[in-house]
Amino acid sequence: MNRLKTGFAVGAFAIATAFASVTSTLAEDLPRGDAAELGFDPARLARLDATFGALIDKGMTPGAVLMLIRDGQIAHLSTLGKRTPDGAPMSEDAIFRIYSMTKPITTVAAMMLVEEGRLLLEAPVATYLPAFKDMTVVTGETDAEGKAVTRPAKSAMTVRDLMRHTSGLTYGFFGTGPARDAYNAADVWSSENTGIEQANLLASLPLEHDPGTTWEYSRSTDVLGAVVETVSGQTLEEFMTARIFDPLGMTDTTFYVDDEADHARIAEPFSDQAKLGESDVFDPRVRKPNQSGGGGLMSTVHDYAKFAQMMLNGGELNGTRLLSPKTVQLMTSNHLEGITPGKYYLPGPGYGFGLGYAVRLDDGNAPSFGTAGDYNWGGAAGTGYYADPQEDMIALLMIQSPANRGPLRMIFKNLAFSTIADSRADD
Repeated sequence: MNRLKTGFAVGAFAIATAFASVTSTLAEDLPRGDAAELGFDPARLARLDATFGALIDKGMTPGAVLMLIRDGQIAHLSTLGKRTPDGAPMSEDAIFRIYSMTKPITTVAAMMLVEEGRLLLEAPVATYLPAFKDMTVVTGETDAEGKAVTRPAKSAMTVRDLMRHTSGLTYGFFGTGPARDAYNAADVWSSENTGIEQANLLASLPLEHDPGTTWEYSRSTDVLGAVVETVSGQTLEEFMTARIFDPLGMTDTTFYVDDEADHARIAEPFSDQAKLGESDVFDPRVRKPNQSGGGGLMSTVHDYAKFAQMMLNGGELNGTRLLSPKTVQLMTSNHLEGITPGKYYLPGPGYGFGLGYAVRLDDGNAPSFGTAGDYNWGGAAGTGYYADPQEDMIALLMIQSPANRGPLRMIFKNLAFSTIADSRADD
């Protein structure tokens, strides 16, 4: 018995030591490589930095962190400008509001539950959130009192609809229409609502489209986060921390920056570039009940690089597997065949949409450089995430400039992919 106890203790110590070693390895940043050896043109990398330096000098953003990754190695990393308009120089450990770059992470969380058989893609959302059982859709007409006329939805909203933005839900901070007006009147954006409370509030309001018919950017991924909470029995932050952040060593990724010692690392926009609709960017220093699966995370370039590399690796990083390669394949394939693009089709020309990602359909037919099969998504404050499996390349842009996010992201993507001197797309 004593030998058994001793053996168990030694075994437990060995397991704990091994786990600590793996955790320590994962907590390290991706290794740094030689840009030229990884197939990049040094002169064009210099042009990337010089161009963004000029954009910063022009006042389009206080600062930026630019990262290019190939073969799992950091080929280029630059910190330009300042973390805040009047603050210290930009740094590699600066913490950014990544807004909708939260969406791929929430989708990964949900797909982990799908892999475990606890969640079904084609199951009605009402299976997990009963408030979504009997949804209505606006008709575009109003009654004698000026109220929006609605009708029963023709189909049930599914979990896959949440992941590909075909749920019929919408957003209220851009565009017009009776569904969006109802969102704004009900303050569905309030950070005082938990994820499940927000989802139930959305379920009480009319949809903009019948589920499964139209791609419309929406609070779908917020509802998906509520589904994850319901199925897992944990808050979204608890689930993500235990199942994604800790395993990958993403030590600076969280919904709120609770430690005052880290507050100085938070990047901020210019005050006249900080509006998202009628609201300013959120304050991550003050913890609120809401943990937005659609746009609430804070992160650093090094942390997000680990997540992005895990996905490009087919669901694994440094021996830690979060997803099967077949799951990643499904997520980064187009799911919009037969679906109508909405008025605000954010993937843009040449792109379809998978589960959490815009997915490029062809080498051409798009106004930016890329390769068929590349996938991406960005955040409302300007951050951008681009992955090209054929080139084995990731490009990350970290800025805080809601007003200038569109042009800055497009400039970054074209500059980043034009730094490639050795293309593998035709190999």
